[in-house]
Amino acid sequence: MTGREVEIRQDDPTAPYVADLLAYHLRELRSVMGEHARALDATGLSGAAVTFWTAWQGHVLVGFGALKQLDRTHGEVKSMRASPAARRTGVGRAILHHIIAEARNRGYARLSLETGTAALHAPAVALYRNAGFLSCERFADYQESPHNQFLSLDLST
Repeated sequence: MTGREVEIRQDDPTAPYVADLLAYHLRELRSVMGEHARALDATGLSGAAVTFWTAWQGHVLVGFGALKQLDRTHGEVKSMRASPAARRTGVGRAILHHIIAEARNRGYARLSLETGTAALHAPAVALYRNAGFLSCERFADYQESPHNQFLSLDLST
């Protein structure tokens, strides 16, 4: 999958072509985090405060991600996922940069996220840190646990 342009489209998380990748995403997270997994399902990703995007290489769905508005100056990265075949090809980076650009366009001062602490999450955490995200205190209605961590990007500069 390398070497192909990634097209990112605003999309419907309930679309049939999203179902398998979203189910895989939720299953994998729950297998590692159990009840501590906070990923949104299609209904949650369809909420009024959430914008959902899919990533495509040609006619192949290679990932998705979402941005949730927490308040008028604070957004949250939600449910980022590259398909198994697209991991380590730049798809995640493309989705994250798209979400960051949209957060800036909306005038958010801060973009935050909650992610896991398991080895499964290490590549995503490295991606977030490379994009400038730093560890932060919990936010929104999240509870701290040994299974999660919180990161934030200052967009005000």
